[in-house]
Amino acid sequence: MATVKGNCIVAQSGGPTAVINASACGVIQTALKHPETFTGTYGALNGILGVLNEELFDLGKEDPATIEGLKQTPAAGLGSCRYKLKDLTKDRTDYERIVEVFKAHNIRYFFYCGGNDSMDTADKVSRLAGEMNYELVAIGVPKTIDNDLAETDHCPGYGSTVKYLAAAIMEAGKDTDALYTTDTCTIVEVMGRNAGWIAAGTGLAHRDEQDAPHLIYLPEIPFSVDRFVKDVAETVKRNGGCVIVAGEGIRDEKGCFLAETGGAFGKDSFGHSQLGGAGEVLRAIVEQEVGIKARTNKLGTCQRSAMHFASLTDRDEAYLCGQAAVEAALAGKSLKMVTLIRGGSGIRGGSGTDDYSCTTGLADLSQVANGEKKVPRDFINEAGNHITQAMRDYVMPLVQGEVPVQIGSDGLPVYVRLRRNVLARRTAGRFAKS
Repeated sequence: MATVKGNCIVAQSGGPTAVINASACGVIQTALKHPETFTGTYGALNGILGVLNEELFDLGKEDPATIEGLKQTPAAGLGSCRYKLKDLTKDRTDYERIVEVFKAHNIRYFFYCGGNDSMDTADKVSRLAGEMNYELVAIGVPKTIDNDLAETDHCPGYGSTVKYLAAAIMEAGKDTDALYTTDTCTIVEVMGRNAGWIAAGTGLAHRDEQDAPHLIYLPEIPFSVDRFVKDVAETVKRNGGCVIVAGEGIRDEKGCFLAETGGAFGKDSFGHSQLGGAGEVLRAIVEQEVGIKARTNKLGTCQRSAMHFASLTDRDEAYLCGQAAVEAALAGKSLKMVTLIRGGSGIRGGSGTDDYSCTTGLADLSQVANGEKKVPRDFINEAGNHITQAMRDYVMPLVQGEVPVQIGSDGLPVYVRLRRNVLARRTAGRFAKS
């Protein structure tokens, strides 16, 4: 059982999702039920930056209805960030500042919702706190639409993104079908830098040969212009038109990003090359080499925050992860990330049978931080331009059901906003973002 009594804090990091707030809700509601261990439940404004800047707020003072409303509100209600902490072996300043703030507010439990880098941050902060003789429990809550976190079957946020995109591509396919005489080819670029889970998931929309998407290209398969031109030409000849889904991170045979912008956009805060334009590159190839009209669609951030068509399964599992994080801390666990474990055959489908189940487990934060899960080769067809039944069976249970979103009198969704009752500062230092 938990060996220390003190305050807990929850923070969110990285790109928001439709269901990351459901995870935060799971943490908050569960923590508030255990005042014997968690004397206070706090939030950090904009992830780890909020800790560094000592911008904290008391979640216990929020209206319970607002906390409950997080379950149907997209994006990051606590505020998120993309801040890369320095290498702990080279510069301990950031980490020591975090521990200083935690000590000042008697924060003994740190729940961090995020991806690989967030798990790495939680792991290193907790370990450094131990070296400084300050007991700090750190539990990670998985989050990423990319579905590429190691040690977990799937990630909260992925199912909702795929559900929205697959439906959008079905509709784009109908549009393309109606205008085959003018707009013969439609290219949809989706997120996914190193792993093609999002692109692959849209394959659910392809129920028969005529259905979009007709071709899918993933970062896992080296991209060949010659093969692509042949694929498109054959598809147009067979169907009269072609709808293509491309992951933003597709690479050529040399490993170079098709959409590498290099000097135009440089690197992001994590040192990753900024991508943007894989769809435009493919459009140019289609028009120049195949000789047909093509147009591109890029849904951008809409694909990760579409609560109006979010997966109920995804939302419920996101909440479960937040709940399980607190339960793990209460059980005396630390330096762990909550994982999702698939049970049953994993298939929820047309026969009416439903034996998909999902439970939670725990993985070491260090293992998650240093791992990456890509689409298995047997989930991709032999030609490397679409998915197999194995991929369909994997993703189908994750997109089931719709989140019941409240609709206002104006006909639009009603989303909540936290009041963020700010805590008084207790340290003299202040972090200045560089």
